[in-house]
Amino acid sequence: MRRGKEAYATNASEQDTISNSCSKSSTPSQPKFKCAHPDRRRHPRLSIRSDWNVQRRLDPSAPPSVSATAWVIVDAATGERTGGKEADRQLPNASTTKLMTAYLVLDLAQANAEILNELVTFSPHADSTIGSTSGVRAGEQLSVGELLYGLLLPSGNDAAVALAEHFGERLAANQAGIPTARPPSPEAGTAEEMFVAAMNAKASELGMTNTHFANPHGLTESKHYSSAADLALLARTALQSPTLREIVNCRQHGCQLASVDGYTRNVVWRNTNRLLRQHGFSGVKTGTTKNAGACLIAAGTRDGKESIAVVLGSRNSDARYIDARNLFAWAWRQ
Repeated sequence: MRRGKEAYATNASEQDTISNSCSKSSTPSQPKFKCAHPDRRRHPRLSIRSDWNVQRRLDPSAPPSVSATAWVIVDAATGERTGGKEADRQLPNASTTKLMTAYLVLDLAQANAEILNELVTFSPHADSTIGSTSGVRAGEQLSVGELLYGLLLPSGNDAAVALAEHFGERLAANQAGIPTARPPSPEAGTAEEMFVAAMNAKASELGMTNTHFANPHGLTESKHYSSAADLALLARTALQSPTLREIVNCRQHGCQLASVDGYTRNVVWRNTNRLLRQHGFSGVKTGTTKNAGACLIAAGTRDGKESIAVVLGSRNSDARYIDARNLFAWAWRQ
């Protein structure tokens, strides 16, 4: 039995444990203390005011206080920045990385739509990738188009590796101007390494100056990072693809897998993005690791105007959605 693969619809690295808060009950024998006047020296809680409350009194148009280490919100049409905090800071970005993985594949498909019908056969290496999974096993096959759902909905790290292995040599050959029939030299590395090199080349081409990828899925590595502003730029570009927009806005997708051993089986993928349950939001990608915290790229529309928000390093899974909703609400009031 494959380790954890039966739980294909469960995204271990995208799920956060939310601790239950405990309230202290007063002891009946202890009388309640009543304050005759607000003596702040004796009762410090009376003097506690959040920076956000102070800021709001001074400037009602100030952005909300959020738990995220860094954030940005931009106009999706123009790229104009509505607001941000530490927006250009290089930070681990977890599975938001997969937006670039998908964008590279769909960029190829834009020139040749048949690419989406190509069959991908999962290797043992892809199957053994740790973390969140699409649940596809070694030897099982599915189309590129279907695998993109397995990449972006359950945030399959295994799907990212499978796509990198499938397209790495092709992307390297395209960049080097080599005919696809003749693979690049061994010095170029493995197919997965070639794919990552193409990710970095595309990031440079787009002007993502504070981004460097070390893998196609976003698991923690020292030289793997991005910034909120760079991810907003990537999202603006990637969402120009109707196919990608359709996938990231999908809450659930089913697929039939065929094995080289002759059997078939069905899988169901559920989107990790809880904002999709609310009207006006449409994607884009979640991400969670211990180092990165809870991350989110989100798109929201109000009165025909679409905005893109990115939060990196939110306190937990619930917090990233609260952060994003508060930022959207603030931006729509501007």
